Amino acid sequence: MSAPTLRPAAALARAALAYPGVLEEFPWGDRVAKVDGRVFAFLGPEESADPRVSLKLPHSGHYALSLECCQPTSHGLGKSGWVTIELEHPACPDPDLLLDWLDESYRTRAGRKNLALLDASPVRPRA
Repeated sequence: MSAPTLRPAAALARAALAYPGVLEEFPWGDRVAKVDGRVFAFLGPEESADPRVSLKLPHSGHYALSLECCQPTSHGLGKSGWVTIELEHPACPDPDLLLDWLDESYRTRAGRKNLALLDASPVRPRA
């Protein structure tokens, strides 16, 4: 019997928490992943009928925003490169691209020590 497949939101949360130096916190009632005191993934409430994730995408944000499932993150964060992705939208990218975006967001926010730990690891965090 095969292992159950994780929903996109659960898979991204699991991958986010596998990065070096990550802390999970619940400010404002939403789940976030932080590295070096900085949020790199807004994961939303743990159980949500409309799962979304917000990531800082300085390199791939323009491409992400061309997809129907993505929009600039609210509260002015979109102006700083944050993108919100509707994870159950039909146009949502495949899990590998979502994990690449998660990696980009982590690398954008992490300090040198945690980046060195990540780069020294033979395995990239995956769900």
